[in-house]
Amino acid sequence: MKSLAATLLIALLAGCATAPGGIDKTYNAKGQASRVRFLVLHYTVADKPASLKILTEQQVSAHYLLTDDASPTVYGLVDETRSAYHAGNSSWRGYTQLNNSSIGIEIVNAGWKDTPQGRVYAPFPQTQIDALIPLVKDIVARHGILPENVVGHSDIAPLRKQDPGPLFPWYQLAQAGLVVWPDTNRVAAVRQVFDVQTPDAAWFQKKLAGHGFALAQTGLFDQPTKTVIAAFQMKYRPANIAGEPDAETAAMLEVLTTPANAPLPPVPPAPIPEMRPVQPVQPVQPLQPVQPQPTQPTQPVPPATPPAPPVPYTPPNTPPVA
Repeated sequence: MKSLAATLLIALLAGCATAPGGIDKTYNAKGQASRVRFLVLHYTVADKPASLKILTEQQVSAHYLLTDDASPTVYGLVDETRSAYHAGNSSWRGYTQLNNSSIGIEIVNAGWKDTPQGRVYAPFPQTQIDALIPLVKDIVARHGILPENVVGHSDIAPLRKQDPGPLFPWYQLAQAGLVVWPDTNRVAAVRQVFDVQTPDAAWFQKKLAGHGFALAQTGLFDQPTKTVIAAFQMKYRPANIAGEPDAETAAMLEVLTTPANAPLPPVPPAPIPEMRPVQPVQPVQPLQPVQPQPTQPTQPVPPATPPAPPVPYTPPNTPPVA
């Protein structure tokens, strides 16, 4: 009887090690990692009902949807083992088409609208951020996602996307250890260098690419470069997102792309002014001697005719003088 019980126990344990379909799960390889490298944050530009409808009934999707209710709800829409269609044509730190290597979180938010005073972005309620941070912490812990790979849609597709926008509180995520952030004191020190001379376009393009953006290295402050600078500013310096290559933006880029103990960068050389070819000086032509012109002889002036002698005046009715 004991022998039969032992046999049944062994058979039961053997069955536990075999997955459905006859796959034996007894062994587990040490050399493995999650295929998820990135976490991408979005805003929906729609209210809760419209966001749910779009993300469940259309081709676009996300792994999670975070609502804007007073007590926000997190909806799991796509299993993390599967790809969601949230990133589109995208690139970050050399990786492209990030749908297959990322988890996407859509946040219910109205996005922006244009007004006579300019573009106005919708804020994120603090209750929503309080619900988001634990969700992000859980995801990055399970998949080993690095802080430099917790990004916005505007990071991975800056030429066509702006979400989650300049009002998204990235600094709160940085304080929770979820996002890289430049050290304030070092930025202040480095900025003194760039206040002397702002770097040129080639420097900005190289640093932006080193940070993670996909950007053509044209050496010019063209429109794509300014758009990528604006995307960087939306995350790290949202007070001014005009896309201008100023000293503060340069200092933040320098700090984020160099080791913490690196020496201060040298002052960038001043741009060389464009040299225009000098027109050759035409030689001065010698003056031609003036040829003397022959003069006509002066004709003699005929003498004037003497005037006639005066006629004596004879008063009327006066007798002649004897």
